[in-house]
Amino acid sequence: MSAIAFLLQTIRIAIPYLLAAAGGVMSERVGIIALGLEGLMLSGAFGAAMGSYYGGSPWIGLLGALAAGLVMTGVLAIATLRFKANQVVVGVALNLLVVAVTRFFLRLVFDSASNSPRVPGFGGEGTANAMLASFANPVVWIGLVALPALGWLLYQTPFGLRARAVGEKPEAAVTLGINVGALRLKGLLLGGALASLGGAYLALDQHQFTDGMTAGRGFIALAAVIFGRWEPMRVAVACLLFAGAETLQIQLQGAQLVPSQFVEMIPYVLTIVALAGVVGRSVAPAALGKTE
Repeated sequence: MSAIAFLLQTIRIAIPYLLAAAGGVMSERVGIIALGLEGLMLSGAFGAAMGSYYGGSPWIGLLGALAAGLVMTGVLAIATLRFKANQVVVGVALNLLVVAVTRFFLRLVFDSASNSPRVPGFGGEGTANAMLASFANPVVWIGLVALPALGWLLYQTPFGLRARAVGEKPEAAVTLGINVGALRLKGLLLGGALASLGGAYLALDQHQFTDGMTAGRGFIALAAVIFGRWEPMRVAVACLLFAGAETLQIQLQGAQLVPSQFVEMIPYVLTIVALAGVVGRSVAPAALGKTE
């Protein structure tokens, strides 16, 4: 495989990580633990498949993904902001809830326990030409600019300044007249929309929804957020690193030089090693996970 083909495939694989990680950075910058990224991605993937199937257009699929992701984000917001529930517990519960709900509606709507029928989507499948054609997918370009744009939003706008203040010192933000709850809700909704687009990319690129198709990508995206120390550009580099590991895994599986069980471990082992290297040295937003 040429270096250019490897790079293109890495970028293609990185898109859901970039989008989910952007959502994770936004959520955690306003003080809400982003443990529910996996569930938000999965709900976005199912919403995209539903919208594309019944609307006959991947653009409607994107709207369906945003709608599904925002509904789940609303559940998360009610539990964490309204009822002050433990954010770790809520994140785990949301992930489990979405797995069950998507499985239920997959059976109800598509009469299948494993996957939806083929739906209109963006991008090609299976060949090098299709790999290039996938860059005609608008979600690819949204993914590529998501973290740089988020960096600009956080560091160059009044909203970003307030968001960082709420994530670091909410009691001080209150004295300046900032509505902490409202700002956290806005951050959550933006983060949920970005994460759901990451799931939409998977469904529309593969032209179907498959049960559990996110396969832990939300957790890897959260690892990238921590590894990148909550700084958007560093997080983007971390996402590309993890995507490169997954690309390497795919190539090694094709070459059959190493037992497949060991090859499949590569992205997850890299994630553990990367996180082990930053534990104790990365500093999370001071108010992360704390209720008012």
